[in-house]
Amino acid sequence: MASSSVPFGIERLKQVWPSKTNALPLLTRRCGAWAAEVSIILASALIPFGCGLYAQSHLSEKAVPLNPILSATQVGVAKSLALPLRETKQKVSPLTNLFWTGALVMPWVVAGWQLYLLAKTGKTLPKRWFNLQVVTASGEAPGFSKALLREGSRWGLPVGVGYTIWRYGGAVPDLGILTGLVAVLIVADGVYGLFFRHRCTFHDRLAGTFVQEADSILPAFRQFDAPRGESQWNEADEDEAIAALVVSEKSQWSKPGFWFWVRRHPGVAILIGGVSVLGSILLTFVGTQVYIQGQENLRAGKRQENERFLQLVNKFASDERRGAILALATLQSPDAEVMVLADLLSLESDAQQLEAISQALVSAGPKSLPYLHRLNLSLRNDLDGVRYGGSKQEKRTVALRLRTTQRAISKILMLYNDRVHGADLSRTNLGQMSEPARFNLVLDKLDLSGIVLKGAILSGGSFQEARFSGPGEDNLFGTFDDQFADLSGAELKEANLSRALLAGVLLNNTSLIRANLAKANLAKANLSGANLSSAVLMGASLREAVLKNARLTGADLQDASLVGANLVGARLAEVKAAGASFKGGNLSQTEWKGADLRKVVLSGGNLEYADFSSASLEGAFLRGAMLRYASFRDANLVGVDLRGANLLGADFQGALFVEEEVKKPDQFIQKVGSGSPSLGLQGVDFSKAKNLNVKQLSYICEQGGLHPKCGFMGR
Repeated sequence: MASSSVPFGIERLKQVWPSKTNALPLLTRRCGAWAAEVSIILASALIPFGCGLYAQSHLSEKAVPLNPILSATQVGVAKSLALPLRETKQKVSPLTNLFWTGALVMPWVVAGWQLYLLAKTGKTLPKRWFNLQVVTASGEAPGFSKALLREGSRWGLPVGVGYTIWRYGGAVPDLGILTGLVAVLIVADGVYGLFFRHRCTFHDRLAGTFVQEADSILPAFRQFDAPRGESQWNEADEDEAIAALVVSEKSQWSKPGFWFWVRRHPGVAILIGGVSVLGSILLTFVGTQVYIQGQENLRAGKRQENERFLQLVNKFASDERRGAILALATLQSPDAEVMVLADLLSLESDAQQLEAISQALVSAGPKSLPYLHRLNLSLRNDLDGVRYGGSKQEKRTVALRLRTTQRAISKILMLYNDRVHGADLSRTNLGQMSEPARFNLVLDKLDLSGIVLKGAILSGGSFQEARFSGPGEDNLFGTFDDQFADLSGAELKEANLSRALLAGVLLNNTSLIRANLAKANLAKANLSGANLSSAVLMGASLREAVLKNARLTGADLQDASLVGANLVGARLAEVKAAGASFKGGNLSQTEWKGADLRKVVLSGGNLEYADFSSASLEGAFLRGAMLRYASFRDANLVGVDLRGANLLGADFQGALFVEEEVKKPDQFIQKVGSGSPSLGLQGVDFSKAKNLNVKQLSYICEQGGLHPKCGFMGR
């Protein structure tokens, strides 16, 4: 009878149980299967992502906006992991869009497929490779509910707990700490099984599952209970295995549900249903009445505002015009009063009335900025139009109106400083004005982060200790919500930006001629193509800043830090950079003619094709620098440190290695003649340098430099 209800006979069970075993221990194979599962999912994401990067960098297709799903995912990941996010409207090639969408979708497809296999068979693909199987206590496949619980607790708990500790424990935005926390929790989940019965990990205990040999019939918990080294099974094991395979009718009995309870208690069910229906009707009626009354109150308020607005407009022609203008700002209508005030400003010519309009617009707050911005642009064009062809009165009127918009904008930026982040003031004219209307922009110590000032005229403005970059709402720099002002193409001639925070700000093609940037923080700022001629940058920080093709002619860079900065093609003729540091920077093709570079640090920098003609490099540090084809014609190289530098093709025509002083007319003597070797030239290879004369070679050889002619210098 037993054999008829069991698909396998006793003999068959005995043949299956001692099947072949893997040479590797079970724990090792479980770790290998885990690593393979993770690798498969990672590969499904990284391979299409890499293909997308290749398509982006090698294919010259028409750029298209990033897929909305990818864009939303990018923002979501940045917010969740507190990552910096500067470019939200990225342009990519169509193939990149396709591959990156695949990189987003494929991991879910692979994970879903593996989860399906686990639920139905107890074996993912890597578990098949390592001869493993996940089963319940009865030896069956786990099914979808247990599989979801197992994998959810396996990954969700470590990631969720680790992320919570990282997010609210003060470790943001250090991703290394988050990775370490998650890794520790995943390892702890696995180590848990070493100290508890059946060798079950924590996620297996939660799901009620076990991991066993794939060809095993005996339930997993029985295997773990068996003594080590025991390969035989007894009659009790056999009976238990047979019992696990027999499905009785009682095991399929389901628990009583909702309808079972309703059939048992029909009166109570009807009462509860009736009360629920009546309650719903009553709540719907009350809610409708409240909504209708609210809408009626809103309409009444709007009617009152409109009547008041019309009364104020009627007063514009009377003696009460100034009061009416000021009262407009108190209306609750979102745009009407500001629109009227802006129109009045564009038509008014009286200085007192213009001042009243300005006060009203300032009282309206940041909502006035878009209207003032548009009016400022219009008046900027009008001023250009009347500058050479208009009458004196026309010029004065337009200048007064323009000054009114300038004052109103600057006051709003000052009074509502915490509410103007993200305001668009592109091409706005906020520059210094003299006659016929005076204006000086003063925004010292204000937070101007996130404001767009592309192409704006800000010449002569004062921004001392102003902040053009901010950490955002989370108050942490280097995260997704960092705010950076956009000053690209702006006119900041002679502006005062001393001690200003400009880290990471866009300043490409910006004019900073004669600007004061002393001790300003410009770390990682983008100054490509910027004009910093005669600018003061004493003690400023430009670490890792981008200054490609920038103009710094005559700039004062004394004691400034430009470590790791990119100055490819920059013009630095006649700069004063004594004591400045350009360590590790990319300075290829730069021009330094006549520059003061005493004790400047250029160690490890890329100075290929740099032009140091007539520059003073006395005591400069060029250790390990790349100086291929650099020009040192007529440069002062007294005390320079060139150890480890690459001097292939470097031009030293007329360069001065030893200081000389005039003794008599047309006669010179060397000041350095002690014969003590200079460490700065010791071991330096000058064999491939150009235009070295006899005097230079003699000194180089005396100081321990290397050259093929050094052996003949002493003869």
